[in-house]
Amino acid sequence: MARFQPPEDRDPLRVLFVHTFMPVGGAETLLVNLIRRLDRARFSPEVCCLKFPGPLGEVIAKEVPLHTGLLANKYDLRVLQRLVKLIRARRIDAVVTVGAGDRMFWGRLAARIARVPVVLTALHSTGWPDVIGRLNRSLTKITDGFIAVAEEHARYLRDVEGFPAEKVFIAPNGVNVQRFAPRPRNAALREVLKIPVDAPTVGIVAALRPEKDHHQFLRVAQSILKERSDAHFLIVGDGDLRPALKTCAKDLGVADSVHFLGTRDDVPELLCEMDVVTLTSKMEANPVTILEALAAGRPFVAPNVGSIAETLLDGRNGYIAPPGDEATMSNHIVQLLNAPELANRLGAAGRERVVKHFSLERMVESYEDLIESIYREKCMPFGDDQAKSAKIHLSK
Repeated sequence: MARFQPPEDRDPLRVLFVHTFMPVGGAETLLVNLIRRLDRARFSPEVCCLKFPGPLGEVIAKEVPLHTGLLANKYDLRVLQRLVKLIRARRIDAVVTVGAGDRMFWGRLAARIARVPVVLTALHSTGWPDVIGRLNRSLTKITDGFIAVAEEHARYLRDVEGFPAEKVFIAPNGVNVQRFAPRPRNAALREVLKIPVDAPTVGIVAALRPEKDHHQFLRVAQSILKERSDAHFLIVGDGDLRPALKTCAKDLGVADSVHFLGTRDDVPELLCEMDVVTLTSKMEANPVTILEALAAGRPFVAPNVGSIAETLLDGRNGYIAPPGDEATMSNHIVQLLNAPELANRLGAAGRERVVKHFSLERMVESYEDLIESIYREKCMPFGDDQAKSAKIHLSK
């Protein structure tokens, strides 16, 4: 293993998170929360958005140094020189790339050239759109670790993506359980949303992207309305598919009951207006929206994809359906709408589970321990046993 001589004044560690840009999404929200909670006595975080900041990039730029404009287009090879220069100028100790694609490749390669002691890549999905191609696989040897968000996700990275088992670590997604907490129904908010106070509501919080399959959500809504004609459906999130989804809602005859709310900053309040929260995704790792909804005391219904079954325990804090099984999804949601006591009981169990296993504090601690343990192993002559012990603990 390569040894690095740390500067005498290296405290706290300077950590650079490399992204392409930061739209409003689950992985980006997690990154913002992680950066905000890192112990500033031990870590000094910075962000590099290779292309442009994006909405959440602009948010975090008010709190930590943000570097952008390094990549003009996908064929701009000068990005490597710019990124190496940036890393050296900022005297970075650890580079963490977020997601696959260009940031995963250029970020790790630049870190290697700049002799950064710690090189990590955090992944938040299984397959498309975060496909890990041949070029990114070629840099496995220079990568200290691949960070998964759940046990099943770690298995996927080992068995499907083929990353070495000793380089796969788990930092479970976490949410702010104080911010996402149960609260009473808000009549004023419902009035603004044009939803009757006593109307049953079903919601989905997800960017309007193909893999989230909102078309299926609309078909499920159509089925539910046959049983509960008074139901309303909230779609929180935005994206290029919005016009097509609005057309689909009209074609299915559900447009009057579906509310496209776009990107919102009051998601905790909106979740508490939903009697049932759902996802209809084709693929997931460990969705943040499930953790947020359960923390808010809402029961959840989702397909059995990715690592969802690690968080959502069928019949205990919600229900799991076979992927693409719209009938089962609809039946579970109607059951919960018709049985408020059951819904409340499952929601309470969901919050208890998130508080115990998926808090934001636990996620942050996992990142802190992993970064620090690898740095010690590579840079400090007395840290080998302690660092290796910490990394083994993190992988379990």
